[in-house]
Amino acid sequence: MAQKLLIVDDEESILTLLQFNLEQAGFQVTTAMDGKLGLEKAMQNAYDLIILDLMLPEIDGLEVCKELRQNKIMTPILMLTAKDDEFDKVLGLELGADDYLTKPFSPREVVARVRAILRRSGKQSSTNETEVKSLKLTIGDVNIFPDNYEVYLKDEPLELTPKEFELLVYLVNNMGRVLTRDQLLNAVWNYEFVGDTRIVDVHISHLREKIEPNTKKPVYIKTIRGLGYKLEDPPKHE
Repeated sequence: MAQKLLIVDDEESILTLLQFNLEQAGFQVTTAMDGKLGLEKAMQNAYDLIILDLMLPEIDGLEVCKELRQNKIMTPILMLTAKDDEFDKVLGLELGADDYLTKPFSPREVVARVRAILRRSGKQSSTNETEVKSLKLTIGDVNIFPDNYEVYLKDEPLELTPKEFELLVYLVNNMGRVLTRDQLLNAVWNYEFVGDTRIVDVHISHLREKIEPNTKKPVYIKTIRGLGYKLEDPPKHE
């Protein structure tokens, strides 16, 4: 069955171009030309991925993204922006977008990026170096079930975006190793991000907010100054 995409963009020429190329690539595409309609469709239907423009009438893309995540809809989001502005990109990622593209872009690039996100966010998640075969991964109070795409903290389910989930699995499979931001970027995002490692920092921050007892004194994800990050098994409670 074809994977379902929702494209939300108010520029008819871009919407038509994306719809044509993505349907030619085998996807089933639904469109919306404003943020309010896009949000309604995303809330009422199940999609495999949402392509979301930043600047939209009615409700902007950042607010749509925020609303979806607050309503526990974790569908991968590829955000489009006409602004080459780091603030907008980072804010979009902080609100829960999984990736972004800056206009202008080629339809071929969009198709490739969509396939990469879907491939990397699938339930049978794998990393570049270590294929996840375990039914359960455990570190401290965190239990990860890769086959079911589930994470629990002290038996309470956690809501992770696809990229947060994959990043956590990669860190666990490389526990104790110091991983540079470039290593994480290449392993988890699976393509060159033009050296923009800020996306890694944003997702690390999200993970810490969800699994760390105290984000100011992390016991799981340690920052190795000047190098990157390392996942450690926290000390057992007496």
